[in-house]
Amino acid sequence: MNLLDTFRLTGRRALITGSSGGIGLALARALGQAGAHVILNGRNPDKLALAAQALQAEGLTVSARAFDVTDASAVSLAVDAIEAGIGVIDILVNNAGMQIRNPLHEFADDDWHTLMKTNLDSVYYVGKTVAKKMIPRGQGKIINICSVQSEMGRPGIAPYTASKGAVKMLTKGMAIDWGQFGINVNGLGPGYFKTELTEKLVADPAFTAWLVEHTPSRRWGDVEDLGGAVVFLASDASRFVNGHILYVDGGVTATL
Repeated sequence: MNLLDTFRLTGRRALITGSSGGIGLALARALGQAGAHVILNGRNPDKLALAAQALQAEGLTVSARAFDVTDASAVSLAVDAIEAGIGVIDILVNNAGMQIRNPLHEFADDDWHTLMKTNLDSVYYVGKTVAKKMIPRGQGKIINICSVQSEMGRPGIAPYTASKGAVKMLTKGMAIDWGQFGINVNGLGPGYFKTELTEKLVADPAFTAWLVEHTPSRRWGDVEDLGGAVVFLASDASRFVNGHILYVDGGVTATL
């Protein structure tokens, strides 16, 4: 097979959680452009429908399924429905996530549990449910969205850092347990990207100046910069890559 052909995803179905906007939508677009039938997920049906329409207008094959990734029962029902109605899930991208900023000594317990449910529990619920479908088939690709905060911290985001560090190690554990079944589980670690979650930071001249100074590529990331990495991890081109975290961060983790 030609090397470039190993990157093609034609005929495969990819479920991307938290993909009605931001990084998730960009990842879905990239996978769709590589030939996959992408299945968008979110909790807001109206926002999800608009995202699906936008990708369909670009000529991509898209479906949408609204369900709560922090609810194990809802996840199980949704995955069963997707496989029965659309087809088997060949690729899973666990992207759903959130950020709550506050000094740790002022952090509310309810916010801790909400953040952990969204950033960590969802990866466990959706990952395990989809893996149980992949195991009998002897193949599958799971990509968990980590973060540069899987490696380093900053003031006011200790719970987020804890959640993303846990996702990194859960990714490795999944790869260890499921690699024997032909499943590749890897992480994608975005650096600082312009998204809805980082609007306040982007608008802060002091923070942007600090970030640009400490980023070898000297800029914020654009969500399109993640496309090549997610296609690589979802494709046959990465068939011997397992338990790896691929950081797409402009070099931040190399310099801080």
